[in-house]
Amino acid sequence: MKPENRPVILLNPGPVTISERVRASLMKEDLCHREPEFAALVLDIKKRIRNIYQDSAADYEALLLSGSGTCAVEAMLQSLAPRGGKTLVVANGIYGERMASMLETQGKPFTLIKGGWPEPVNLTAVEEELKKDAAITHVAAIHHETTTGRLNDCAALGELCGKYGKKFFVDAVSSFAGEEILFADWNISALAATANKCIHSIPGICFVLVKKEEMETGASQASALYLDLYKIYREQKNGFSPFTQATHACVALEEALKELEDQGGWKSRRERYRTISRKLRKEFAALGIERFLPEEAYSSYMSSFKLPAGKTYQELHDILKKEGFVIYAGQGGLYHSIFRIANMGDILDSDVNRLIGVFKTIMKG
Repeated sequence: MKPENRPVILLNPGPVTISERVRASLMKEDLCHREPEFAALVLDIKKRIRNIYQDSAADYEALLLSGSGTCAVEAMLQSLAPRGGKTLVVANGIYGERMASMLETQGKPFTLIKGGWPEPVNLTAVEEELKKDAAITHVAAIHHETTTGRLNDCAALGELCGKYGKKFFVDAVSSFAGEEILFADWNISALAATANKCIHSIPGICFVLVKKEEMETGASQASALYLDLYKIYREQKNGFSPFTQATHACVALEEALKELEDQGGWKSRRERYRTISRKLRKEFAALGIERFLPEEAYSSYMSSFKLPAGKTYQELHDILKKEGFVIYAGQGGLYHSIFRIANMGDILDSDVNRLIGVFKTIMKG
């Protein structure tokens, strides 16, 4: 039974259960997006985002947009994916395939390497494509593919980009601040992320980290006004934006970034995630609930499991929701075969133990 002093625990891969500290920040005074106080807030947020990873602080600029993580990915591709060259999209899940759909909608040239959802990215196929197609100038991939919970090998993809002189676009919407990201070693040109996953803020603000050199010397490839990062870059130098920002979400984001720093940064957060997810997979295995992927394939915070025999996702979901937990279904063709649990957010040990207890009851039934 859900304790009265705990909120519903969101076990979906974003948005997350926020801490009371972040929740309290939403009670601050309202801000006008054209006042100097808000500009100062934005500049502070941008600096804190750059400083999450040591090697992004000096050479990259964080550009804020109001929207979901998908907004950041689309802005990255709108502004930077070439019309004269070609982007190689490497996919093994819904979100990689979505990047290809974005490029198709934008009318930009691309090649899609579409792998099976349970499979790792096909590095051999990537290298073969880079060897044979000189038109390819950029490679785009998902770091953490939440379709299955797989953490993709962006280090190897980045190495191939360096070897063949290609720029690398990374969708880190579900990994930023919760997994290792090596901007220089991976040859990252631009990276898209969001506030409401591993940073533990509320939905409403997303961002793209782009090499400053690209912003200073490149030309926009965007056919959309709102998603043009070059326009945003020019105006956000002083903390202001060309369009109205989600002001309350910015306040919450600043507080969440401060909380992340106080808790030891991304490395400490990753270890906390790992502790929980490994415990869940171990306990579920003891109950006869099978993993969907090999143990070593998973990210720090997300696990996918085969539905227990005789149980539907909807049955599991409804029982758990009554107990104060929200889990996630499999996507597409996986809806009837798996369920997913993400353990980001303000999740306590007592929440984890209670969740395991509910599953023990379910498996006895």
